[in-house]
Amino acid sequence: MRADIVDKVRAAGVVGAGGAGFPSHIKLQFEVTRVLANGASCEPLLAGDPYIMAHQTDRVLSGLLAVMDCTEAPGGTVCLKSKHAQSVAALEEKISANGYTGRIDVFELDDFYPAGDEFILVNEVMGKIVPEGGIPLNVQVVVSNVESLLNISRAMDGHPVTDRYVTVCGEVNQPIVCKVPIGMPVRAAIELAGGPKISDYGIVMGGPMMGRVLQNDSEPVVKTTSGILVLPSNHNVIRGKNRSLDQMRLIAKSACTQCSRCTELCPRYLIGHSLEPHRIMRHLAYTPGMAGEILEDALICCECGVCEKFACPMMLSPREINAAVKRKLLSEGVKREPSREVYQVSRFFNTRKIPLKRLMERLDVSTYDTHPPFYEDEIHIRQVSIPLQQHLGKPAEPVVQVGDKLKKGDLIGEIPKGALGARMHASIDGTVTSVGDHIIITQV
Repeated sequence: MRADIVDKVRAAGVVGAGGAGFPSHIKLQFEVTRVLANGASCEPLLAGDPYIMAHQTDRVLSGLLAVMDCTEAPGGTVCLKSKHAQSVAALEEKISANGYTGRIDVFELDDFYPAGDEFILVNEVMGKIVPEGGIPLNVQVVVSNVESLLNISRAMDGHPVTDRYVTVCGEVNQPIVCKVPIGMPVRAAIELAGGPKISDYGIVMGGPMMGRVLQNDSEPVVKTTSGILVLPSNHNVIRGKNRSLDQMRLIAKSACTQCSRCTELCPRYLIGHSLEPHRIMRHLAYTPGMAGEILEDALICCECGVCEKFACPMMLSPREINAAVKRKLLSEGVKREPSREVYQVSRFFNTRKIPLKRLMERLDVSTYDTHPPFYEDEIHIRQVSIPLQQHLGKPAEPVVQVGDKLKKGDLIGEIPKGALGARMHASIDGTVTSVGDHIIITQV
């Protein structure tokens, strides 16, 4: 049974929909004690996961059961916030009606950030601490986003990943949750939401905490795109993500007071990891170059953004600095070994959880928290640009040529032999007009 499920998930190109895009078929090859369905909807404003849990409940539970069967887990837990009452009710009803009680349960989380971080989720639900630099498999747990589970359920029926649920909100005329073809340009998704309400705006792909600012609106929706936020170009979320590393170091040197609030509120530090952002800030501010053992701690940063968007009274950027340091170290092949064997959750953990409403006020995005409806109309798109790298690992290798006629779901990119990767599939019917090393373009 395991081999069959793994093969189907691999063939469908399923990746982690809620994070970095880890190929799902890899984590299914291990035995675990429990599978956690992550529906915590971690980032502010994003509403795709609650919609999926409320309206695709059978698919989510079917995908969860497939993962449980594959990993031989005796139990599974759907994790979501209590505030999503419609989703909680739908899940509990289906669990009872389908006879899953005793095998699958629901765990309700408080409305805090980052509840959806898988390390925090494992600690909340299981009382276990994932080690530094580790993954939930290290404590015999698999965590899978609810959209990934939906895609796994569809994979069992032979359907590849061709679409993505996306929240489009902010300065748009009609905020929406929509299901769009992978490869559709961001501007087309914004048009589905009635277009921008303002002329001078920036676009964040993802959420306001961990998302990235786009350089143009032609970038495509990919398998890991959870949100498209349209914000004024001078909004603090946009400004904070546009600073260079040199600018951030200079500002840190002149303004960082070493108050250590970034460390005291860091979710990783609070579960016992030896990450202390204020020490990294101090080192970079006063040490030339990018060397020093302390910098390796950036490799265990989850880049949640609590340090810079909520904790820092001087509005500095520990998260962006950690991300830049991490990219440099990873490019150099640096690996950080765990610095401790025993982990102890801080006694302040519960009192230092960040209430989501307070976080949205600090971000100045509360006005956009509108619980958007689902876009029901049929979506017509004439061109998609599908990147061959939408996941951790190696890019997919093209298996099509210019001029090939495709049907939605046809294979266009294969995993390189012996490599970590994920397959890519056509998201619309059409003709291949361009094949490159990094992207395939199809037009109707």
